[in-house]
Amino acid sequence: MRVVTKEQMRAIDAAAVARAGEIALMQAAGEAIAECASRYAIDGAIVGIAGAGNNGGDAFAALAALGDAHERIVYHDPAVDGSPGRIDARDRARAAGVSLRPYPPDPAVLASAGLILDGLYGANARLPLDAATAALASAINAAHRPVLALDVATGCDPASGALAPDHVRATATIALGAPKLGCFLDPGRAAAGELWVAPLAMRDTDADGIGDDYRVLEDRAFAALLPVRGAESDKRRSGAPLVIAGSAQFPGAAVLCAGGAARAGAGYVTVVAPEGAAAALRAHLVEQVVVTYDETNAAGASAAILDLTKHSSAIGIGPGLGLGEAMGEIVRSVIAQTDLPLCIDASALFHLAKHLDILAGKHVVLTPHAGEFARLTGEGTLKPEDRLSRARAFVAQHDVVLLLKGQTTIVADRTRTSFNPTGTSALATAGTGDTLTGIITTLLAQGLDPFDAARAGAYWHGRAGQLAAEIRPIGVMAGDLHGLLADAARVRPYDPGLERIF
Repeated sequence: MRVVTKEQMRAIDAAAVARAGEIALMQAAGEAIAECASRYAIDGAIVGIAGAGNNGGDAFAALAALGDAHERIVYHDPAVDGSPGRIDARDRARAAGVSLRPYPPDPAVLASAGLILDGLYGANARLPLDAATAALASAINAAHRPVLALDVATGCDPASGALAPDHVRATATIALGAPKLGCFLDPGRAAAGELWVAPLAMRDTDADGIGDDYRVLEDRAFAALLPVRGAESDKRRSGAPLVIAGSAQFPGAAVLCAGGAARAGAGYVTVVAPEGAAAALRAHLVEQVVVTYDETNAAGASAAILDLTKHSSAIGIGPGLGLGEAMGEIVRSVIAQTDLPLCIDASALFHLAKHLDILAGKHVVLTPHAGEFARLTGEGTLKPEDRLSRARAFVAQHDVVLLLKGQTTIVADRTRTSFNPTGTSALATAGTGDTLTGIITTLLAQGLDPFDAARAGAYWHGRAGQLAAEIRPIGVMAGDLHGLLADAARVRPYDPGLERIF
């Protein structure tokens, strides 16, 4: 699904209006908003705050479509008519029994509302907010009631995710046509709450050729990416990842990575680790093959590992490896000399800093968190608002696939950017990244290209984390994810009218 900029949304909207007409399109938007509103409304009136543009028209249209199960009130500027679609929606709301009241909204009405519809600005918003709009946003927040934002929460820049001091803190946002870029970027994501999309009669392709290509993976696209094991497959053709991970100090990292690889569907997982980790690994890994090397002999270790690659179809490298120079020589030697696709994480990223030239021409996924990315680039601390621009600059320079971890994980290559909508703070625990490396390595081993393996792996991993958090609200551990990957691969029922993104 396309994630749009202002310019892209204007093109999509204009094409949809040309096909369906503004009035019909706004009526459809109102029906979708009404359906979404029913998921969040509690006892009390449903109160719309309608701005002067078509976002305000969508608020009128939603109240007209809601029916009379709730009292319905809309606050607006009576001096503003707006577009023909907005005028029609306002008149339909009045005819449907909606109470139209002038600004400013009564604080007592807002404080008792069952739901507030934020229809002030939408996709064409600009910061800073004018004083009157800032006061309305503050009044919405002061009510402490559920808020459904239309397109973008007021005070969130739809292009950058920047927030005004008095931005609306939405319970949920419904994107009309396509989700807006600012809802995926920090700090804007926090203002959006839960995100829904109503496609209406709008088409992603109407924005082709306009600006950069941003996407978000959703259930059906994820399911289409997952490899299907053929009836004739044997264990190696089902995916034979080589996991280079673990140490005497951190054997668990290799166990978690290997478990993620196996539960993601690999047919033959080989783990290669220093001799000091062997006993712990063999005690925990029954179905996976464990091979050891002498980490004090970098040349010999590299040769032994490279020999194993002859029977492997992808490499996952990094979880739990040491940070010593000998290990650095092993990591860089293996990466430089293999032609297999690679997923590089954790300690291997440490050893790649200042040596990124060895990645030239390789099929590789790098999976840093913010701190690892800062060290890898040598450009200092990664600020939340700079994540997208620095990720794009990095892949443009190095021609790799980057999976930059965060609340909204970014997956990028030279021409594409995909935002991952799944996940939970329950994944903020040791070892979950090791499991992700195993999943991505298996997807590479099964033939996915690095970009698809990274975005599918992140989505799958996040879904498993969400399931784990539902089962265990406190105390999720990385190993809990392994047994949930099969359930996490099942696609939820698709509603063509309204789809939840996060």
